[in-house]
Parts: sequence; C-alpha cells; structure tokens
Amino acid sequence: MEEKHIFIVGSNGIPAKYGGFETFVENLTAKKVSSSIKYHVACLGKDNNEFIYNNSRCFSIKVPNIGPAKAIYYDLAALNRTIKYIKQNNIKKPIIYLLGTTIGGFIGLYKAKLKKMDILLFVNPDGCEWKREKWNYFVRKYLKLSERCMAKYADLLICDSINIEQYIKETYSKYQPNTTFIAYGSDLPEQKNTSIDENALENWYKEKQVIKNEYYLIVGRFVPENNYEIMIKEFMKSNTKKDLVIITNVEKNRFYEELNQKTHFEKDKRIKFVGTVYDSNLLNEIRKNAYGYLHGHEVGGTNPSLLEALSSTKLNLLLDVNFNREVADDSSIYWNKDENNLSNLLNSLENIKPEEIQQYEIKAKERIKDIYNWQKIVKQYETIFLN
Repeated sequence: MEEKHIFIVGSNGIPAKYGGFETFVENLTAKKVSSSIKYHVACLGKDNNEFIYNNSRCFSIKVPNIGPAKAIYYDLAALNRTIKYIKQNNIKKPIIYLLGTTIGGFIGLYKAKLKKMDILLFVNPDGCEWKREKWNYFVRKYLKLSERCMAKYADLLICDSINIEQYIKETYSKYQPNTTFIAYGSDLPEQKNTSIDENALENWYKEKQVIKNEYYLIVGRFVPENNYEIMIKEFMKSNTKKDLVIITNVEKNRFYEELNQKTHFEKDKRIKFVGTVYDSNLLNEIRKNAYGYLHGHEVGGTNPSLLEALSSTKLNLLLDVNFNREVADDSSIYWNKDENNLSNLLNSLENIKPEEIQQYEIKAKERIKDIYNWQKIVKQYETIFLN
C-alpha cells in the first residue's frame, strides 16, 4: 500500500510535556499500528530544524514573541511549511489534520489551493474555545468566526465529544458539515509506565504537608470557568477534616487575589495550592492516593484531566453538565452550583462505605477500558486516515 502522509498542525508538538493536544499526538504517534502511515508533526521550537521522534518527522517552528497573536502566527507558519513540503516532495493525497480552530478565520484563503493540490483538511474543533472567560470580547468574536469557518471549509471535523459533534451539526447545519466522533484517550494505571521513585512521592507529601488518602484533589488550569470559586467556597463550608489539594499553574495572579478576597481561603488550613506537577508518574500516584477528585470544568468537550481521574482516582465528584455526564456516566457522583449542594455532598461522603467507593472505582475504570483507551482510539484514527 502506498504511504499515507498525515501532517499534524496545532499542538505544541512532541515529546509532550503537558496539554491535551500534545498528549494526543504523543499517543497517536507512539502507538501507531499501520506501517502505511507517515506522520509529520509541527512543533513549537527555538529554531526551524527537523528531527525524528516516535518514528515521525517533526519540524520545529520558531515563533517571535508577539503576545496573544503567537498562536495564530505559529499555526499559519506550520501550515505554510506543510504546503511547501507537500509541493516540493510531490506527495499524493496527503491529509492535514488541524488541532483546534485558531486559524479558522484565515482558512478560506487556503481552501482553493488545498483543493488544487488534492490535500484533505481534517479539523478537531476542540471545545467551544470562544466561551472561555479569559478572552476579551474581540478575541471571543474572532474565535467564534474561526469555528464557523472551519465548519464551512473542513473536509471532515473529528470531534472528541458526542456533545461537541451535535453542537457543530446543529449550529452550522447550513454548511452540512461532515463530522465524526472519536474520543480522547487515557491509559489505565496497569497500562502506564508507572515506575515511581517512592522517595520522591514521600518527599512530595512531606513538603506539601499532605497525608495519603486524606485529601480531595483538583487538577486543572487556574481559570474562572473551571469553577474554583464554587469548589473552594463549598469546601470551606463543609465539615470534612480532609485537605483540598489544588494542582494548578497559579502564580499569585489577579484571579488568585480576587478569589482570596471573596473566600479568605488562605485562612483555611485545609486549602492547599501546591503548584504544578509535570512528572506524569508522580501525578498519577497523587491521583491514586486521593480520597476523591473534584472536577468543575464546564466548557469544552472531553476533558483530559477528567479521563486521568477516572482511570486513577477511586471517587470522582463532577459538576453536573452534559460534557461530564457523557464521559463519566454513572461512574461518578454529581454536584451542581446551588448553594450548599457541594458542601452537603462532601459532608455525606464522610460516611460512605468502602465497598460503595469500590463500586464507583470499578465503573470508572470500565469506562476508560471500553470507550476511552488509546489503543482503540489510535485504531479508529488510522481507519479514517487510510480510508
């Protein structure tokens, strides 16, 4: 069979340090089955060199520091490099897979050229990026336009959430977008390379003054739409003696200060902001040893940190929105934004029976195994790329 060239644009590249798209590309290339597929991956870099990683051709793009426009510059530069490479090497029927809709506003300018060169454009629309509170009015307007243009011009939209696929089909029905659903993935603990330095783990607990199985955990970006305010407020109201350990990229920024003024969480000894943990094996153990995981994300499709929690943490407490229900189904406990709803739930969980917790854990791991495992997802991607 003739080699099929797939060009991946829109992630920060591989090897993955963190981030959903990067982890996806890492797994897609590392777990490749078909010898007929050749991956080319754009990587954010300090130079414009090429290197081989996971048997894939990786090409670095050096981006000037131009503030918020950096992401658009990077994706457009990667797209231009890709088109040039396809032309120079006379590659037949390649696929460009764009992760995210950042450059959607420009894609109309490329469509005729791509068609002429017989290049298929696949797009992962991500999860309603324009809804995120961190963006100002104009950025949100642009991102909504970008999403619309991708729905109009893409040959195929690969959605990692059934809810996102439905949203795209309904919102942009006049373009009759061609869509499909392929989930995002996770590995079960036994599938992960989890060689962990026990000393590093014990030192982490000691340094952060945290006791195994005596803490609730939050892992996620420190942004308002992840509902930190509600989770912290409600936790402070609860009677639990356990800690709330928050692993996030917080530097004492404006959001942190505002949150502290509203809730005075710094006075509550149980609330512990512990910084970031980039060692995935260490983070996996911290998840495994948590009493429960708190998830407040409400924007976007399938959330990678939720999948990691389902594969590792015994008890998961999720904000009741359709994206989270779609992923976790009956393997988790749900809370809403009503006053006292979460604090009452936390109080009631002080007396939950161990066998009940075990039931939730079994169901969560079954969800990962049946729907969200990387091997299955890689197979689905390869089928689409080759057909």
